[in-house]
Amino acid sequence: MKPLKDILVVAFEQAVAAPYCTSRLADAGARVIKIERAEGDFARGYDASVGGLSSYFVWLNRGKQSLVADIKNADDAALLHRIIARADVVVQNLAPGAAARAGFGSDALRASHPRLITVDISGYGAGNAYADMKAYDLLVQAESGLASITGHPAGPGRVGVSVCDIACGMAAHAAVLEALIARGQTGRGSAIETDLFAGMADWMNVPLLYVEGTGQAPQRMGLAHPSICPYGAFATSDGSQVLISIQNEREWRNFCRIVMTEPELPDHPDYASNNARVANRAEVDGHVASVFASMTRDQAASKLREAGTAYGFVNGVAELAQHPALRRIAIETPSGTASIIAPPALRDGAMPALGRVPGIGEHSAAIRAEFAGQHQPAE
Repeated sequence: MKPLKDILVVAFEQAVAAPYCTSRLADAGARVIKIERAEGDFARGYDASVGGLSSYFVWLNRGKQSLVADIKNADDAALLHRIIARADVVVQNLAPGAAARAGFGSDALRASHPRLITVDISGYGAGNAYADMKAYDLLVQAESGLASITGHPAGPGRVGVSVCDIACGMAAHAAVLEALIARGQTGRGSAIETDLFAGMADWMNVPLLYVEGTGQAPQRMGLAHPSICPYGAFATSDGSQVLISIQNEREWRNFCRIVMTEPELPDHPDYASNNARVANRAEVDGHVASVFASMTRDQAASKLREAGTAYGFVNGVAELAQHPALRRIAIETPSGTASIIAPPALRDGAMPALGRVPGIGEHSAAIRAEFAGQHQPAE
């Protein structure tokens, strides 16, 4: 039995952040009714890589029901209010103020339904100069300072996945679970607010505290580490890149003895301590690079395992697809079966069963019939 099997979620959602949150609720058994425009969530059109469907949409909308409805239409609005009267959670990430203007603001909904949990997801939160600004993932990567510490020394870089959306969706999901527990104790719902900027700002605590404590901004290091050496990527003779991490002097000595075959190297003043190696990074990294350049990927892996050195290879997405630690799971879509990466947590050693990805309005007729003409129950 899935833990959220009796929970009804109404999702006025689009793109990534809110759908991330509700997809995890659906995975846990919640009934998620996704409200879509006639043309559908615009994330349906981000690409067509999964049998003609969007990779984003397939990833984030499994297990949901799709209801096409216009919140500005009186009959549709009445239907949505009837559904919400039975709902446990309402999630929205529409444009700032859009839900409230249509009569679906959190304050009004919770005044009518005190047990309801509402989740408002925005770009920059409320009550500040950025509150009405449009916010997309890359914009928030830049605004939050993330881009400034990401990439190569030559310039800022974008994290290659939608981390601001995901951070926000993760925070919203955790907050909903906490609110459901709290409601079980108090009988009352909660009003949850979170935003893309807040989600990423939380992740930026370490660089912010570092800057405020030292007065120095973290440097972009590519695949190197700003305060540990050697800790970075080195090319092998067959075109791979191996990333190594030396965490202490014992590991360094083992690395020098087994991988470098230079057991005396740690006694050299420029190599004797991490501080010395960082100060002479170019020389140290160059020397380490010359050794790996004479090894194949397999030879490097064998030596590093023998030395007990932490290492990994800089893989492409094609290598991810073949990675021995990767778990995949099948889901059904309107275009057939798709194999996606499985959710990261196992429960009692098993992966969850994931529901089908809906077509636009696939459940409209059934949902409209189910909620036709019902009166809102008294609270």
